[in-house]
Amino acid sequence: MGSGVKGVMIHESLLIHDYATPSFHSSANSLLRKLRHSNLHVGISFSPSLPHNKVSVLKKMAKEYSFDCFLLNDESSVDGVNEITLSWGDIGGEILFLVPSDKKDAFGQLSNFGWIIVVFDVEGAGAFESSGVVCISKLEELPMIICASIRKAIGDEVVTVGYIMKPSREEDFAKRGAFPMNPTPNGLMFLPLTFELPLLSQLQLVDIVLHKATDEIISVDLSGSSESSNRITFSTGMQELQRYMEHHSDCFTIDPLDKIYPVLDRLKIQQILLGLDALNKERCRAIRGPHFLKVNGFNDPDLAQSLSEAKLSLPSIVKPQVACGVADAHSMAITFRVEDFKDLNVPLPAIVQEYVDHSSTIFKIYVLGEQVFYAVKKSIPNANVLTKSSEKNELKPLLFDSLKSLPTSTGPSAGADSIKTNINSFDLELVTDAANWLARKLDLTIFGFDVVVSNPSLTAYLLQFVSLTSQT
Repeated sequence: MGSGVKGVMIHESLLIHDYATPSFHSSANSLLRKLRHSNLHVGISFSPSLPHNKVSVLKKMAKEYSFDCFLLNDESSVDGVNEITLSWGDIGGEILFLVPSDKKDAFGQLSNFGWIIVVFDVEGAGAFESSGVVCISKLEELPMIICASIRKAIGDEVVTVGYIMKPSREEDFAKRGAFPMNPTPNGLMFLPLTFELPLLSQLQLVDIVLHKATDEIISVDLSGSSESSNRITFSTGMQELQRYMEHHSDCFTIDPLDKIYPVLDRLKIQQILLGLDALNKERCRAIRGPHFLKVNGFNDPDLAQSLSEAKLSLPSIVKPQVACGVADAHSMAITFRVEDFKDLNVPLPAIVQEYVDHSSTIFKIYVLGEQVFYAVKKSIPNANVLTKSSEKNELKPLLFDSLKSLPTSTGPSAGADSIKTNINSFDLELVTDAANWLARKLDLTIFGFDVVVSNPSLTAYLLQFVSLTSQT
């Protein structure tokens, strides 16, 4: 039994649009990014007639993506096969060669060596021909051809995970080895889904759908008490995917879209986190959510009293109630005086949370099924440092976008010993228990949240959930 495609060769004319100011053809950059972390052998072919300066540009780009470059003569392409074989060795599968339509005849003879010739810019995309040639009309189709070849060769021994998320997030995961097209030792193969192509043809190749649906949110309606996913407006493409998943129960989804709504609402999450108190019985350390207050307007004359009743003192951190999926969901502020809430530039309704000193150290928790991982990151300074810094600006609120940059200080920050104490105080067992509790409560498989350890000088140990974001 074969193994399907294990190597990909691309004709240079399909990649570089302008050698003078090197730039890719439309869609080529996206394809190269996906192939870069595919765990497949990838090469770029060029003709002996290509000028030296253009060859230099081509090799520079190939090096940037960790690809190989091979000389492949249109007239005697068979000669170049030996060089590729010497370089790649026995790769244990077929080589797919993507060529422009005007090179089909020149390279067609390579099909005699077990190569799959994929001709680009041909009507009738995806049509297999008896000569071993495949025709596509968009570069986005290439991962589908690779996937189909591997599934045909391996059969039920491989499980295909179709995933969709914004390019920056995909790149971040892929460079860590998360989405290989070449099957993993445990039989997982990943296919990037795209709304540029009909979804049906892609999903027919997929066993599991992994999505970051919040990347495709147009708007969120937080009014009323319903938690229905109908209150989320997705992009047209995501709506199509949603309909498919609703009518194809055999396509397993991580996680269903109807589980998303709670993580979009900071008020809902804060209310859920109140249940963490049940984990603190008979423990010397405790974990809880922050004190909070929902506000519909910043000019409420009773705001100071409401803050006090909610056990909130200043400074406080103010966040939009919508947690993610819309443009201003991460527009936040830290306020130092009650009067500064007036006309505060944070979207309403908003959630006011207590600000907990945590020595500029935050723990990013990642939950993947039954596995819990964490990373330690730098965070916002303690309140006294922020206050001193803000005094230079008349204690005006600190406005920031949490996705872009967090408030910092030019004054003294937490020392290395304090940060080390914070890290040493981190109770992974307690956080794991909280993560498992949240997974059951939210019915999610993949999600993440932030934890801070309160100032170690306090008599009680405190972990605070700062935010919760779903992978879905």
